[in-house]
Amino acid sequence: MTPVVSADPVRFTDLLWDASENVRRAIDDLEFLRLLGAGTLPLDAFRRYLEQDSLYLSGYVKSLSLLAARAPTPIAGAFWASAAASAMDEASSHKAMLTGGSLPSSTATPEPSPACLGYMSYLTATAATEPYPVAAAAVLPCFWIYADVGRSLAEAAKTVLDHDPDHPYARWVAAYDAPEFHAIVDAAKTFVDDAAAAATLDQREQMIDAFVVASRYELMFWDSALHPTPWPLAESAVYA
Repeated sequence: MTPVVSADPVRFTDLLWDASENVRRAIDDLEFLRLLGAGTLPLDAFRRYLEQDSLYLSGYVKSLSLLAARAPTPIAGAFWASAAASAMDEASSHKAMLTGGSLPSSTATPEPSPACLGYMSYLTATAATEPYPVAAAAVLPCFWIYADVGRSLAEAAKTVLDHDPDHPYARWVAAYDAPEFHAIVDAAKTFVDDAAAAATLDQREQMIDAFVVASRYELMFWDSALHPTPWPLAESAVYA
């Protein structure tokens, strides 16, 4: 699928990336990602991440589907709908890793963490109620930051994966540093650039805010895999 090429020589997405610089630096410094790149992340933390990401992806699919329905052109709508289908495939890949025997088994039914539920709710509400350009900017960090992290982790994990290609994290790192995934990210950026070109000045300001908020949720989501924040009174809740 060939996205519409923006005629604006200054990419609005570069402004979004610059606006989130401090958040992205904090993501790069996360202990979770450093241990993941070194291949030393505790397996239970990686399982927790996959479980939460599987739950998150169910909400992300809804957000992308809402965005596809509100897209201003058939080409844009088709792209976001295709991205929603790709997210469903990603969730299936997570399930395969969770049940493949390389990670600790668990009989508990996962529930969304505060960070996961907050992120899902924010994206769904934005996709459903905000102008299309703002919604497009809100869903972009999940594409772009994952690609950026995947590229960094691939470099950090190269020695680990060369020594053990079947390492439990190998498939994850490979998926997010794959050329196919980066091509999808590049297309998403172009559609957001096109949305910005058609947006009002107020909407463009909202796009920056939405991108930064979603980036902050990315930071919280990554960190919660290694440093989970339990729900208040989660262990003592009584149901009538």
